[in-house]
Amino acid sequence: MTTTTDHVLLVDDDPEIRQLTAQYLAQNGLQCSTAASGREMRQVLQSQRVDLLVLDVMMPGEDGLTICRDLRAQGGVHRALPILMLTARTEDADRILGLEMGADDYLGKPFVPRELLARIRAILRRSRALPANLQAVYSPSRWRFSGYVLDAVVRQVRNPEGVLLVLTSGEYRLLQVLLQHANKVLTRDQLLELTQGRAADAFDRSIDLLISRLRLRLGEPARSLGLIKTVRSEGYVLATEVLTE
Repeated sequence: MTTTTDHVLLVDDDPEIRQLTAQYLAQNGLQCSTAASGREMRQVLQSQRVDLLVLDVMMPGEDGLTICRDLRAQGGVHRALPILMLTARTEDADRILGLEMGADDYLGKPFVPRELLARIRAILRRSRALPANLQAVYSPSRWRFSGYVLDAVVRQVRNPEGVLLVLTSGEYRLLQVLLQHANKVLTRDQLLELTQGRAADAFDRSIDLLISRLRLRLGEPARSLGLIKTVRSEGYVLATEVLTE
């Protein structure tokens, strides 16, 4: 269950949307700060802990896509900050670009506040690590595969050279799901349900984009091994032996 410790930062240039959305989220147990621009957003990020960013695509000056790209490109704690993009319903290109740049989910505008709340809670559940003392009950604490190591206690992934890989919450969750179902073909619908808790819309490309991003993050060793294989007309499979501890 989401608690009052969860802090959402809403970035939107529309003052009415900021006010009404922040009020609704606060009434439903979330701390919500707002910002009208990328500059204001960075001020909040520098001074407060933020658990999730709700980011509007269409803003004057520095738009949401640029902000998302910059956050993912920079180092530090905010590189993996969960991001939910707000997009116009008819602008599919913005949705695709947002996912390509590292957004964890998207929601069309105008949106129903209840759906926004549900998506925020789903992302927070996926991004929040289990306490160390519960890891052994619910899942292995460490996964080893093709020289890679995923440490579920500290939520870190290292490549065969021991280099720490920085994954977004969506990429990390996708890798966990693939490891849990290693050598089993999972359809796009199954992956979307397991990683995001929702059914696929028509022509939904979010899983394909997330797979591409994960392949890129894992780097050349994974590509040379064909670690994540595409099964035509079916889905994807993590094709390797997985050892757990």
